[in-house]
Amino acid sequence: MIFTPEKCRIPDQRMKPFIDPDELWDILNETKPDKQAVRDVIAKSLEKNRLTLRETAMLINANDPELIEEIKEGARELKKRVYGNRIVLFAPLYIGNKCTNNCKYCGFRASNKEAIRKTLTDQEIVREVEALEDNGQKRLILVYGEHPEYNAEYIADNVRLVYGIKKGPGEIRRVNINAAPLDIDGFRIVKEAGIGTYQIFQETYHPEIYKTYHLGGKKRDFNYRLTSLDRAQEAGLDDVGIGALFGLYDWRYEVMGLIRHTNHLEACYHVGPHTISFPRIQNASMLDLGKDYTVNDEDFARLVAILRLAVPYTGMILTARENPKLRHEVIQFGVSQIDGGTKLELGAYSDSLNQEQDLNREQFQINDDRSLNEVIDELLENDYLPSFCTACYRRGRTGEHFMEFSVPGFIKRFCSPNAMLTLAEYLEDYAPADTKAAGWKVIEKNLNDLREQTDEKNAAELKSRLDRVKAGERDIYF
Repeated sequence: MIFTPEKCRIPDQRMKPFIDPDELWDILNETKPDKQAVRDVIAKSLEKNRLTLRETAMLINANDPELIEEIKEGARELKKRVYGNRIVLFAPLYIGNKCTNNCKYCGFRASNKEAIRKTLTDQEIVREVEALEDNGQKRLILVYGEHPEYNAEYIADNVRLVYGIKKGPGEIRRVNINAAPLDIDGFRIVKEAGIGTYQIFQETYHPEIYKTYHLGGKKRDFNYRLTSLDRAQEAGLDDVGIGALFGLYDWRYEVMGLIRHTNHLEACYHVGPHTISFPRIQNASMLDLGKDYTVNDEDFARLVAILRLAVPYTGMILTARENPKLRHEVIQFGVSQIDGGTKLELGAYSDSLNQEQDLNREQFQINDDRSLNEVIDELLENDYLPSFCTACYRRGRTGEHFMEFSVPGFIKRFCSPNAMLTLAEYLEDYAPADTKAAGWKVIEKNLNDLREQTDEKNAAELKSRLDRVKAGERDIYF
């Protein structure tokens, strides 16, 4: 069933399952692309209009190499129009890996007796956050296994703790969460703690396939997980992130599932997901999967481009699961957020002696272990604008309010200046000399571009604020 906005105004209808595999496959199988139709869909997206399921299927089924390149070029252009050259940076911080679920793709699975279980103490969290602040991080996502210990009150306590940790000029200004689904009261509790985005990935949107991977624990309930972010919205938490784990099922279907989820949230709550993630299966302790649905690099880049065109204003997250070369390629197709300096082992940020990856201590293997500064260096070399901005969240520009700003394109008036201001902080407080020099050149170039795109008064105000950062003032934003 496809919910209309009218149906979704009835609370009892809002939190019902909304995935029909036959519907998604019928659309995929019935949609026959031709060159002009595909180009019309790309043109619609370039006008910053979200695509329908059938239009998304048109792009998915476009297998002509010429059309695939046009889809990628469209994604490049759309990203430029909506996001400019900004890339937001963050780091994951694993708090605990105890888990009652038994997921065949995850190193945290309950049946993995080789896994070394740990939950960080408050003192260890402080040490981890201080180490992250010493590297210049401003945005974290706290990650948890699914276990009774990691309830809403516990997560909220962690969030308040992290926000209170200051070391030198360092502070964490946005704390996002990746954790188990909560009930409505639980989502209210974490919202009151001041979290940013609450991420919950469906993993696969096919109910029967889902059962084959989830062998025990609460996560086995497909529908409870599917409607988890409805409960977040009902609790007033309108900043949510969705995702699928590519490699569990046909990537074409999973892209359709992500768009279906986006449609549902927009129809029912008038705001789509703040972010979409598209992690691929990586090696993990006790990994127990076949290769039937492995997504190669070519198809991975293609699906990222399709998602960018399908949801023009939704943030897209690419993580250190992927290697640096592929990350460099895929960023151009619409990615807006990446992590840098990532470590998955609990306690690893503050443990300088433990630098080797150990799958018995981690959820999965990462393939980009560069430091945050190395990631920033590459971004600067390629004319990207690294950003640690948290202004929209702190100004209340989230959910429907965020859409009011972003959909007409007004968000560019805030995002590029705030990206420059946060980059300036990093350059002054943490960057080595060569990064600092390169970074200020990029800021100056972007400032000049801004002068050409907007009135001189706004550019002059940004220049004044950048000078204040150079003079030692911090946390200035539009």
